[in-house]
Amino acid sequence: MPQPRRQRRDAGTSAGGRRPRRGGGRGGSDLGNRVIVAIPALAVALAMVALGGTVFLAGIGVLGLICLHELFSMFERARPARLAGFVGFLGLLAAASLGDRETILLAFMACLPIVFFVAANQAGGAGAPGISVTVLGLAWIGLALAHAVLLRDLDHGGGLVFAVLLGTFVGDTGAYLGGRAFGQRKLAPAISPNKTIEGLAIGVVAGTAAVWWAGLSQEWMGGSKGAILGVSIALAAPIGDLFESYLKRDAGTKDTGTLFGAHGGALDRLDAILFTAVTGYYVWLALT
Repeated sequence: MPQPRRQRRDAGTSAGGRRPRRGGGRGGSDLGNRVIVAIPALAVALAMVALGGTVFLAGIGVLGLICLHELFSMFERARPARLAGFVGFLGLLAAASLGDRETILLAFMACLPIVFFVAANQAGGAGAPGISVTVLGLAWIGLALAHAVLLRDLDHGGGLVFAVLLGTFVGDTGAYLGGRAFGQRKLAPAISPNKTIEGLAIGVVAGTAAVWWAGLSQEWMGGSKGAILGVSIALAAPIGDLFESYLKRDAGTKDTGTLFGAHGGALDRLDAILFTAVTGYYVWLALT
C-alpha cells in the first residue's frame, strides 16, 4: 500500500527537517571527473606558489573571500556580519604578509570589536549566532590562509607549500581509491557516510610516502623530515575534510557553492588545506 504523502516526505528528510546529503561529499564523485577538476585547479595553485609574492597573496585573498562568502551563505539564517568578516580576513592576510605570528594574533583580536560593531549596527542585527559564524570564518579560514602566507614566506617556502599540497592531494586521492577498493568499516557515518577506516589508513600511507619521496629530492628537507612532515599533513587533511562535512550536514547542504560546478565550491576543495597549511607550518618550525 502506498504511504500517505506526509509520511513519504518525512522518510526522505532528517530529524531536523532537512534532506540529508546524497553520498559522502567527494566520495560519491567519479574519479575521472575528480581528475578533470583537480588538474586545472592544481595548475593554478602551483603557478601561485611558484610566483609567490603579490601573486600568491592576491590568489589567497580571492580564494579566502570566496570561502567566507560560501560559509556565510550556508548560515545566512544566523545573519553573520559579512563586512566585518571580509575586512577582518584581509587584515589577517596583511598581518601575515607584513609581520609574523604575533602580528596575526594582534590582528585577529582586533577583529572582535569590528565584528561586534558591524553585527550590532547591521540591518536586523546579528546577535550571538551571527557573531559566532563570523568569528568561525575568521578563525577557520582567515587564520589558516594567513598561515599559508607565513609558510610561503619561510626559507624554501615554495617547496614547503608544494609539499603540503602534494601530501594533501595524494592522501585524499589514496583515501578515495582505497576506500572504494577495500573500505568496509565506516569512519564517521554520522558526518560523512562514504569515508572508511581502510580508506583513511591508505590515504595516510599515500600522503606520507608522497612527501617523503619529495623530501628525498630536496637536500634542505631530506627523507626523515619529509616523512614527519608527510604523516602530519596526511593526518590533518581528513580532519579538515570531516570538519567541513560536519558543518555542511548541520547546514543541510551538499556543497558549499558552485565555483567548481558539480564538484562544489571553494570550501569543498580547500577544506583539508585549511588544516594542513597550519599543520605544515608548525611542524616544519619544530623540525628546524
